[in-house]
Amino acid sequence: MVWITYIAADGARSRVDVPGGSNLMMGAIQNNVRGIDGECGGCLSCATCHVYLDPAWQERVAPADAMETEMLEAVVAERRPTSRLGCQVRITPDLDGMPVHLPETQS
Repeated sequence: MVWITYIAADGARSRVDVPGGSNLMMGAIQNNVRGIDGECGGCLSCATCHVYLDPAWQERVAPADAMETEMLEAVVAERRPTSRLGCQVRITPDLDGMPVHLPETQS
């Protein structure tokens, strides 16, 4: 298991164990973290799992591919250089302790 801390726009923190091989979206949904909707279930078609990676951790995550980059154009909240779709960020042991910031809204 890998510890991930989801940080809501209001500063509330949820520190949860996420299984390796899963993704940020599923980790949030399975642990009832508010702020990630994941309406499409992770099939890269809705952009409701938008997150902001902490800049200090960004290089530990594989870069977004062309499909994810295109879907990031559809996010409702401000898109930032650290914006990612949680369904596309795979959990690896390297991410243990990573903070993930959630946007104010997903829809």
